Amino acid sequence: MKIFTIGYEATTMADFLATLKTAGVQRVIDVRALPLSRRPGFSKSSLAASLFDAGIGYVHLKALGTPKPGRDAAKKGDVATLKAVYADQLELPEAQVQAAQMLELAREMPSALLCFERDPCHCHRTLLLEAVGEGAEVVDLYT
Repeated sequence: MKIFTIGYEATTMADFLATLKTAGVQRVIDVRALPLSRRPGFSKSSLAASLFDAGIGYVHLKALGTPKPGRDAAKKGDVATLKAVYADQLELPEAQVQAAQMLELAREMPSALLCFERDPCHCHRTLLLEAVGEGAEVVDLYT
């Protein structure tokens, strides 16, 4: 199974959609705890509408997002705290249910995990796939 990842930092909606289309992504799985953005077009409702218009599905899995202490640590570059907070998040029952759902969705059709950070090394989506990816081939669309 192949799972794509993508961050929308420093991109436009047009480039974001073109990247997804070029890769053959048919569904975006939003793994942000808060699917809001200061970047125009990347908050949940407008993003879902743009993806729909492009023929790409959208699913939001809130429990796979990073809690506020983890987001705060990430902003400060405190990777150790981010990892610890996110590991605790993944132990929660709702996160475990949504992790299984994420994997099933990715098996159904080419899917991309979405978060803000362009570089996957600075994002929890990498931690998520390391924890539950079950040997999936991970393709980061922006690096």
